[in-house]
Amino acid sequence: MNNQNAGKPIDILLVEDNPGDVRLTQEALKEARVRNDLHVVNDGVEAMAFLRKQGVYKDVPRPDMILLDLNLPKKSGHEVLTEIKSDDNLKRIPVVVLTVSKDEEDIIKSYNLYANCFITKPVDLNQFLTVVKSIEDFWLTIVKLPNGAH
Repeated sequence: MNNQNAGKPIDILLVEDNPGDVRLTQEALKEARVRNDLHVVNDGVEAMAFLRKQGVYKDVPRPDMILLDLNLPKKSGHEVLTEIKSDDNLKRIPVVVLTVSKDEEDIIKSYNLYANCFITKPVDLNQFLTVVKSIEDFWLTIVKLPNGAH
């Protein structure tokens, strides 16, 4: 398949409050050789400020993809997802819910809020590598996304 982002790294916004999971994601992206610029925010309020380019985030790039944890301080992942998908400027950005939750209710609620996919976080690096590689293969190689859908 032809990777539409072959020329430049993809911008990924990781919304995650657990430093261990942030490190794991960074390591997995590196190991999977995903060319990326990873931006990390630690809570839902920061996520929305980043996406709306407010305050210290005024010069950040628009992410090509959002990896969103559900269990966040200040504003939950479901609240962030609701805001993203109800904002005409943000709703086309693919949102991958990446969480430890296996709760059927969380899964249904996430899809009802238009998450693009729901992935339960694996606990070890090898499983996580597989997940990250499959995200890259699917969302960044196979799926055709609109260019600069601002």
